[in-house]
Amino acid sequence: MKIGAIVDMSGVYSQNGGPGAVLAARMAIEDFGGKVGGKPIEFVSADYQNKVDIALGTARRWFDNEQVDMLIESTDSAAALAMQNLGKDKARLTIAAGSGTSELTGKSCSPTGIHYVYDTYALASGTGRAVVQAGGKSWYFLTVDYAFGNSLERNAVQVIKDSGGDIKGSVRHPLSTQDFASFLLQAQSSGAQVLGLANSGQDTINSVKQAAEFGLTASMKLAALLIFNTDVKGIGLPIARGMLFTTAYDWNLDDQTRAFGRRFQARFGSPPTMTQAGFYSAVTNYLKAVEATGTDFASDIVAKLKSQPINDFFARNGRLREDGLFVHDMYLVEVKQPEESTEAWDLVKLRQTIPADEAYEPLGQSACPLVRKKS
Repeated sequence: MKIGAIVDMSGVYSQNGGPGAVLAARMAIEDFGGKVGGKPIEFVSADYQNKVDIALGTARRWFDNEQVDMLIESTDSAAALAMQNLGKDKARLTIAAGSGTSELTGKSCSPTGIHYVYDTYALASGTGRAVVQAGGKSWYFLTVDYAFGNSLERNAVQVIKDSGGDIKGSVRHPLSTQDFASFLLQAQSSGAQVLGLANSGQDTINSVKQAAEFGLTASMKLAALLIFNTDVKGIGLPIARGMLFTTAYDWNLDDQTRAFGRRFQARFGSPPTMTQAGFYSAVTNYLKAVEATGTDFASDIVAKLKSQPINDFFARNGRLREDGLFVHDMYLVEVKQPEESTEAWDLVKLRQTIPADEAYEPLGQSACPLVRKKS
């Protein structure tokens, strides 16, 4: 039994997944006992360097030459789509645990592909709806220009319009942008009430910090559509305070999340992000399915995972749907005021639990060819 993890180890997304995701996978294997069905569990990892060709080449080598049975990723969405398609061709299981595009379970869905932690629809619907309901009716988007950002903006626009909001425009920026000045000036001149940030990682940190430096936050509310606890920490509570966002997991939510969070922090130095916690959950539930079925065939594993609910410290009311989307409760949280924080990583407070059936796009609207349409 061999598991492979492909992540960003040093680039723009490394704090969200990266070395922490690799550790979480290793912890899951350790906690499982290091064996399944009497066979030792091997684990390999690789840095894809934010390049689709490296991710795809690594995955191909692992599947063809190194007998990797399951691949789990925390990469960009373009790389995730490419690896999922390869997994389909090779009849190997792929788990997207860091990329966000809803296309993974849309037209590009795969019988051997699972989208585990979050998707762009869930992120956009929770935050977009809440901000509009709070009075943020007119929006302008700052969007990272690749599959993830475009999907996130598209999903958010639909939710905002359905909620009675209006879109003033958008501008796209390259991945790993350092200077957002020209993009922020365009946003400010739009007259919109809300700047929707359809980016992630260091791009989100830089854009929020620079928006504050330029005084843009005096006239526009910032809505980060994908943000991690590491991003909030990087921005700092004095700047990020009051910001609403949707997340799949917060380490300080309850006793269950804190138990894993403290244990992870003791080994890593900081609590897990939702991607890192999701890695642990996904690997653990994969191994349980292998043990229960007595096989490593991807189709049998997927069928087993779809046959029963999944509830653990990460996922509440979780289930794997026909389209390969793992749906579970999501959370609308608000960044705390500095005086509300009781310790270094006490960053957010819960505003609303979004039930799984409300958080994700209804199965009946899925474009996935695997979904049986009801007449």
